[in-house]
Amino acid sequence: MTEVGRRFCVGYALMPKKRRSFIRDSLVRLAESRGIDLVRIDTDRPLVDQGAFDCVLHKLYGADWRRQLENFKVVNPNAVILDSLDAIERLHNRISMLQVVSELKIENHDESFGIPEQIAIYDKEKLSDRRAWEALKFPVIAKPLVADGSAKSHKMALVFKHDALNKVKPPIVLQEFVNHGGVIFKVYVAGQHVKCVKRKSLPDVSEEKLDSVEGLLSFSQVSNLTNHDRVDEKYYQMMQLDDTEMPPLSFVTDIAKGLRHAMKLNLFNFDVMRDSRNRNRYLIVDINYFPGFAKMPGYEKILTDFFSDIMRMKDRELVKAWFENDASEPPAFDKRQVNNCENDSRNVVMLTCISNGDGGG
Repeated sequence: MTEVGRRFCVGYALMPKKRRSFIRDSLVRLAESRGIDLVRIDTDRPLVDQGAFDCVLHKLYGADWRRQLENFKVVNPNAVILDSLDAIERLHNRISMLQVVSELKIENHDESFGIPEQIAIYDKEKLSDRRAWEALKFPVIAKPLVADGSAKSHKMALVFKHDALNKVKPPIVLQEFVNHGGVIFKVYVAGQHVKCVKRKSLPDVSEEKLDSVEGLLSFSQVSNLTNHDRVDEKYYQMMQLDDTEMPPLSFVTDIAKGLRHAMKLNLFNFDVMRDSRNRNRYLIVDINYFPGFAKMPGYEKILTDFFSDIMRMKDRELVKAWFENDASEPPAFDKRQVNNCENDSRNVVMLTCISNGDGGG
C-alpha cells in the first residue's frame, strides 16, 4: 500500500460550473479523512508546473489540454489519468456512443438489453429522402449528433409525424421513442462502484395521442402533453417513482462492467428504459462521461471509495501481486498497461475498466 503517512493527491481540472457541483465540502472532507487530498488545477498555468499529482481528474477538451496531459505523462509516468481523451471523445457522437452496446455479451440473466432503432441524418437531402428512415416508427426523438455537453447538444425534440422532420436541423440522430412508463433509470459508474437511481422521464405516447398531436415538441414542451390529462389517474400512478421496480442490480452492474471494458472509461453514467412492451427488455438510450455525480445520493462515499481503490492499486508491486494471485478483490490496472509501463517509463499508468466484484453502489 502507500507509505505510512503519505497522502494521495488528486488534481482536478474542471470548468467552473462542474467544479461547483462536484467539488463540495462534503466530498473534500470525506476524502481528506481517507488520506486523499483534492487539489484544484489552475487551468491558466501549465499542468506540468503544478506538481506531481498521483491522479489527474479532468473534464476539459481541446488541443492545448491534450498537449498538457501528454507533457504531464512524460514527466509523471506513474500518474493515473481519469480518463483518456481518445476514449472520452467516442461519447461525443451519439452514434458511436451506443455502438458499443451492441458489442456487449451479458449472460446468465433473464433480462435482455439493446438500443432503440436509430439513424444519423447528416444533411437536408437525406432528411427529405423517406427511404432513409422509413424503417423508423414514429414518434422519434431528434437529437443533435454531437453530444459534447454544450447547451446546443441538449436541444432535443419529440417528433410525431414524418412531415415535421423538416423543422429539425442536421446533423441529427433520429431515435425511435419507446414507451417506458414515464421512468428512466440512471446508472452511475465510478470504477467498480455502480449505483442505479430512477427519475421521471417523458410520458408514454398512446396511439390516440399520436394521432392527435401535430408536428414536434421540444423537450421543454413535452410536459404540455399531459396538461389536459390531469384526470388520467392511471398515468400519474405510473409516474410514482416509489412504485417503480428497479432493474436487477446484478444486471445493470454487469452492463456497467462490460461498458467499462469496451469504452476504457471509469467515470460515466448510462440511461436505461424498461420497454413497456416487455418488462424484461431494457434499452440504453444515452451514455455520458463524468456526469452530475452530485445528483446521486451518497456520491461522496462512492467517489471516495473509487479514489481509494486507485490509491491502493497504485503501488506497482501490489498490482503485480494482484495479478499473480488472481485475487477477486477490488479493481486493478489492465495487466498489459502495467507491463507497458514497466517496459517504457514514458508511458503513464492508465486506470482501466476491470472489476471482479459485483460493484454494488
